[in-house]
Amino acid sequence: MGSMTTALPKRADGEGSVQVQMDPNLQIGKAKVFAVYGKGGIGKSTTSSNLSVAFSKLGKRVLQIGCDPKHDSTFTLTKQLMPTVIDVLESVDFHSEELRVEDFVYEGFNGVMCVEAGGPPAGTGCGGYVVGQTVKLLKEHHLLEDTDVVIFDVLGDVVCGGFAAPLQHADRALIVTANDFNSIYAMNRIVAAILAKSRNYDVRLGGVIANRSAATDQIDKFNARVGLDVLAHLPDLDEIRRSRLSKCTLFEMETTPAVEAVQDEYLRLAQILWDGRDPLLATPMKDRDIFDLLGFN
Repeated sequence: MGSMTTALPKRADGEGSVQVQMDPNLQIGKAKVFAVYGKGGIGKSTTSSNLSVAFSKLGKRVLQIGCDPKHDSTFTLTKQLMPTVIDVLESVDFHSEELRVEDFVYEGFNGVMCVEAGGPPAGTGCGGYVVGQTVKLLKEHHLLEDTDVVIFDVLGDVVCGGFAAPLQHADRALIVTANDFNSIYAMNRIVAAILAKSRNYDVRLGGVIANRSAATDQIDKFNARVGLDVLAHLPDLDEIRRSRLSKCTLFEMETTPAVEAVQDEYLRLAQILWDGRDPLLATPMKDRDIFDLLGFN
């Protein structure tokens, strides 16, 4: 009996792994969509919330979507921990038609609309499913039609297709990093994830936001090697830390020269992103090469 060769199905998204794919009917629409990534604890939620306010200060209608089981992305905008999309769906046995907009969308500071996608119970589900359900719910309630800017604030490092799911909806991915090895190592993995998604989706790299850093020499060294650049530089300022403890954004803090300078940097960043910029064609480094470039000198 002759041997029979069976062709393996072509993977539509990603190589050598099973990826969460986007329903083509769940396109967000005309809004400019940004996905904010970075190492866990690097300040993505603080960055996202202040950037959302900056866009709103430019007169844009903004929707921020937190994509983290901790569901605290919009905490400084709404002054509370909001129920997640998964929580409210579960409360109606996943009959989304029974939900009202006010069950899962809250208005935050300066009119920023806030949604917390949440996440599945630990070890039991996929973050990509949660993102998909959130976008589906927003479209069912026509909440994306009158939105100018959507910001996805995504948890930690990219370790699977589910974490990368917001990239399927985004126009530009922004990476928040500090001027240290671990943050830059995570950034390199994020660059690789964006490159993988860009083969099948419209997302492209928008640039780097240097955060909690007095200097940017290590970031600059990495950027020069892979083809990135810094869009904004936010210092390690105590007022930024205190703003989160005070449940508010930097735009609500008492104005000092230092606070005003950071506000201006966020407004400048929002204007750059709104005006649009050419995508960055970055190439991620091998792990060993990052150690050689930045580690243990």
